[in-house]
Amino acid sequence: MTTFTQQNTDFINEAVATTLPGLFDARVKSSPNKLAYQQYATSTGSWRSYSWNDMYQLVCRWRQAMELEKLTQGDRVAVNLGNSIEWVCFDQAAQSLGLVVVALYTTDTPENIRYILNDAGVRLLLVDKLQTWQGLSEERQSLVDLQRVWCLEKEENSAKFPDQRLRYVSDILPDVATPYVSSELDTNALATLIYTSGTTGRPKGVMLSHHNILSNAEAVQQIVPTYQEDIFLSFLPLAHGFERTTEYILPMMAGCCVTYARSISLLKDDLVEVRPTVFISAPRLYEKIYVAIQEKISTSWLKHKLFDWAVALGWKQFLARQKRGPHLNPIQQFFLKLLQNVVSKKVLTKLGGRIRVAVTGAAPLSPSVSRFFIGLGLPLLEGYGLTEAGPVVSGNNQGDNVPGSVGRSLPGVDVTTTDTGELLVRSPSVMQGYWQREQATREVLDDEGWLRTGDLAEIKDGYIYITGRSKEILVTSTGEKIPPADMETTIMLDPLFAQTMVVGEGKPYLSAILILNQELWSGFAKDLGLDPNDKQSLRDERVVNAVLERLAGLLGAFPVYAQVHAVYLSCDPWTIENGLLTPTLKTKRHVLEGKFAEQIKELYRGHVMLE
Repeated sequence: MTTFTQQNTDFINEAVATTLPGLFDARVKSSPNKLAYQQYATSTGSWRSYSWNDMYQLVCRWRQAMELEKLTQGDRVAVNLGNSIEWVCFDQAAQSLGLVVVALYTTDTPENIRYILNDAGVRLLLVDKLQTWQGLSEERQSLVDLQRVWCLEKEENSAKFPDQRLRYVSDILPDVATPYVSSELDTNALATLIYTSGTTGRPKGVMLSHHNILSNAEAVQQIVPTYQEDIFLSFLPLAHGFERTTEYILPMMAGCCVTYARSISLLKDDLVEVRPTVFISAPRLYEKIYVAIQEKISTSWLKHKLFDWAVALGWKQFLARQKRGPHLNPIQQFFLKLLQNVVSKKVLTKLGGRIRVAVTGAAPLSPSVSRFFIGLGLPLLEGYGLTEAGPVVSGNNQGDNVPGSVGRSLPGVDVTTTDTGELLVRSPSVMQGYWQREQATREVLDDEGWLRTGDLAEIKDGYIYITGRSKEILVTSTGEKIPPADMETTIMLDPLFAQTMVVGEGKPYLSAILILNQELWSGFAKDLGLDPNDKQSLRDERVVNAVLERLAGLLGAFPVYAQVHAVYLSCDPWTIENGLLTPTLKTKRHVLEGKFAEQIKELYRGHVMLE
C-alpha cells in the first residue's frame, strides 16, 4: 500500500521557478534520480522509466538540434504528437530557448491544422510520421511561414519522398548531450498558444504566459494536493490546457511520476498495469464505464440490487464524512464492508485499485454517474475551467466535496455572475488575450480583468453550479428557456444512444437528432420485428414510438416543457473527420444544425407527439 507524505516538502512553487524552463531546471536539480516518466516501449514490449536526469540529458540533445534552426526568441513552434516523452522534450527544448509552443491535436483535420499553423506563423513543426506531414503538405505553398518539419519516425522508404523542409529526428539529434543555460525570460512572457476547439467558428489562439500557467498549477495544488509518491496516468491530449496544467506542469512542480497511456483502446489494460494514484478524465469516460456496468448487471436482478445497495450505503457514508448526514449504524457499517468486498472492490480494481483522487472536468457530469462512483468508494471530484482562464477556475476537494457543483474558486481566483447569469472570472491565470484578435479579446476581457466565460452559473454559499451555456440556450416558441447540455448528457446514459443533439429553438416543442449504437440497434430493431440493415427501419413508427417512450423514461426528472416529442434517428456517427466534432470531441452544434436542416424541418411537420 502506498504511503503519502503529509506535506510535499519538495514542491517547487512559482516564486522559485518563475518560468516553465525555470521549473524544469529546478526539478532536475532538486531530484535528479527520482522517477519522472514512464512510457511503453513497443520494441521491448515493456514500460520504460525515465529519471529527471534522463529527461535533462534528452532535452539537452533536442535543444542542440533546435538551436541549429536559427529561431528567434518569441518565434512559434508546433508539436503534433500524442502524449509522450518526445512531446515533453520538444516542449522543454523550445521553452528553454524562449520559443512559443503551439500544441496541436493529433485527431484534428489537416485543414484545421493548416489554419492554425498559418494563423500562429509557425516556423518549426514536429510530427509523428511522414504520412502526417504528407496529409498537411497537400497545400504546402499555403504554409508560408513554416521553414522546417521534424518527423519522429523514419520509414525505410522515406527517401522516396524528398522534401527540402523535412528532417528526421534520429538524423538531427546529437549523440552527446551538452549542458545548457535557459534563456532569460520574463515571467509574463508568452509561453504558449492554445487554440480553442472552434465549436462556433475558426479556432482562436489563447495567449498564456509562464505566470498564467504556473500560478494556476500552484493554485490547483492548494485544493487537491499532489505528493511525491503519486503516479499519474496521462491520456487526455496535452494539446488541451486542462491536461497540460494538471498532468504535466503540476506533477513537475510536485516531483511525482507521469505515465503515458498507450492509447484509449488500451486504457483499460493500462489502468490495471500502471495502477495510478491520480486519474484525471473528461466526464464521457466515467459515463461510458457507468453505462457498461449498468448494461452488464441489467441481466441479473441480484447483481442489480447488490449494486444499488452498495451505492446507497456508500453514498450515506460519503455524506456522513462530509458532515452532511448521519453516521451509519453498526448494522449498516457491517453490510457496507461486506458489499465493498463483493461489489465495489471489483470495480475499483479494474481502475487500478489504488486511486486516491479521481478528477473530472471539461464538461458536466451526470449526477447519477457521480453518485454511483462516489457510492462505490471512488474519490471523485468535479472541477471547472476554460482555456481562456488558464484553465482551472474551481474544484471540489476531498474534505469539501459537493457533487453537482464544480466546487469553490481556486485561491486567488475571483468569480461573480452578471445580471443574466453569465459567470465572470478574474485571476492571475486569465489569458493575455487572443492571438492577433484584438476585437475578439475585447468582447470577452474587460479593462478590469474580468473574463466572460460564456457559461451560465449560480453561486451558492461559495459553490459554483454551472447551469448551461449563454449561447446554447434553446428558447421555445412558448418562451421556455432550456439548456440542452443537461438533457443530452442524460440521454447518452442509455447505451442505445451514442450521440445526441436536442433542438427546438423557436419551436413549440423539443426534438432530438439521435445517433444509435450500431450493435445495440441491431437487437433493438429485431425485437420490434424489423430488419436493422434496412435504413427505412429507422423511420418506422414502431421504432420512433419505442425511442420516444425510452426518452420519456430517461428525462422523467426534467420539467414538462423539457421533454423530447420528435426524433430523427441515424447510425452514422459524428466524427472529427467528417467535420461534426471538434478535436476535443465537442459537437459543432451550428454545423450539425445546418447538416440536418431538412430533417429538423420535417420533425415539426405533423410528427407524432407523446401526450
